[in-house]
Amino acid sequence: MQLLLRCGSLLRLYERSGGLPRTNYSCRKLVIPILNVMSERTRITYSRRAVSKNSEIKKDEQTVIEKEDDTESTLEIERIRGDPSMLQSMTVKELKELTRRMGVAARGNKKDLVSALMESLGEEVIGKEGASTIEQIGLSEVPSKRKGAASVVVEQKLETSEVISATPSKRSRTKQKSIKGTTPEENPVTTVKINKTSHKKETVVANGAIAKAGLGLNVDGAEPWTVLVHKKPQAEWIPYNPKVMRPPPLSKDTRALKILSWNVNGLKALVKNRGFSVHELAQREDFDVLCLQETKIQEKDVDVIKESLLEGYTNSFWTCSVSKLGYSGTAIISRVKPLSIKYGLGVPDHDTEGRIVTVEFDDFYLLTAYVPNSGDGLKRLTYRVTEWDPCLGNYMKELEKSKPVILTGDLNCAHQEIDIHDPAGNSRSAGFTKEERKSFETNFLSKGFVDTFRKQHPDVVGYSYWGYRHNCRKTNRGWRLDYFLVSESIAERVHDSYILPDVSASDHSPLGLILKL
Repeated sequence: MQLLLRCGSLLRLYERSGGLPRTNYSCRKLVIPILNVMSERTRITYSRRAVSKNSEIKKDEQTVIEKEDDTESTLEIERIRGDPSMLQSMTVKELKELTRRMGVAARGNKKDLVSALMESLGEEVIGKEGASTIEQIGLSEVPSKRKGAASVVVEQKLETSEVISATPSKRSRTKQKSIKGTTPEENPVTTVKINKTSHKKETVVANGAIAKAGLGLNVDGAEPWTVLVHKKPQAEWIPYNPKVMRPPPLSKDTRALKILSWNVNGLKALVKNRGFSVHELAQREDFDVLCLQETKIQEKDVDVIKESLLEGYTNSFWTCSVSKLGYSGTAIISRVKPLSIKYGLGVPDHDTEGRIVTVEFDDFYLLTAYVPNSGDGLKRLTYRVTEWDPCLGNYMKELEKSKPVILTGDLNCAHQEIDIHDPAGNSRSAGFTKEERKSFETNFLSKGFVDTFRKQHPDVVGYSYWGYRHNCRKTNRGWRLDYFLVSESIAERVHDSYILPDVSASDHSPLGLILKL
């Protein structure tokens, strides 16, 4: 104890004098290690205090820097939202940093990063504004074999998987997520390159640009139909865009008749629940004749519907299903009075479901038809291809002996691979079986009737039907099931055969035909 007290005195002396006396060797020998330990502890304490103070200063500085960075980052993101084309001028490193700031999961080359960021920006705009327009987003052009042209090819898959991007470098591989839709730019599509992958994929081609789709569609809304969505496209195929593909209007002194055809998928539901006015369509299109399919109304409802549906069209002719109420049904509404009217095919076995109305005009016969669907499990396939189709084809040829014939309506067949977005996946689906396609060829086309849309647009992918499931209309995964077929003798008098894909109140869109008289 005394030794420790003496050591304590020595320690105090050490602290006052700044050193240790050289006397008392034994104390010195004991105290030196203690002093060394205490000195180290004192040094650490002061060091920690200094570090703590420096850390606080740095922390304050870092907080200010982070706030400034956050503000700058927010402003940068807002600028990009206002002008997405800025992404094209950014480096890959800058794009990766931007994806990190925005919380966007993306990998791959510059095009992949740009696509992911644009998709994210599109979703943010939709979520904030509830917009029904597509965010148009430009991508860098992919060189084409044709001088002065450019195309963009994006492979869209059901699942994320490794694909070979259709870029100038055929060997480059990227991991790329599905892109739901695109919108057109001015550059025309010139090439489509397809590469094999281990997963199903779709090729989405737009006229020089790609954008975020999947938005609500209305008469004045987005335009997903201007996107080529197909799982087996050919190089010459392009998406349908009626704004640029329809011919100029006829002169006022040219006599012509304008016919519209539409599968309404339930007329009462269309008028009451879908907020759509056929009168508005008439004002916009100024058609002379309107052919309807799948009206699903009963005979007792016809008079009420006729009075309220359309003003100025005093001639209307309706047939309804009697074997199954609220099913099928067709009609022709015209402001031109026909010479004669006939319902059905004249065969009792085919005429209980209200599938055919025929009217005779001065220059031709017009038929509206709702061809039977082969159904789930192809239960009616045999009936359709061995009985119905031959009967309809023969009926048309019989009429043609006196006048040319125009057949329009939902013919429930996508004739060629260009007419359906997924040919392989639907090879045994009703409407695209080889039996139905062969029957379509044999009973209509081979008998001299011309598919007017395909004649006018041989390499155009244009759909008229999109299923309600899986947002098919919004991603343009459709079928062309609706047609105008005309006798060869009047095929050259067809001024325009077109689709109105922006009218989306049904799962089918209306078709139009302008015939010079």
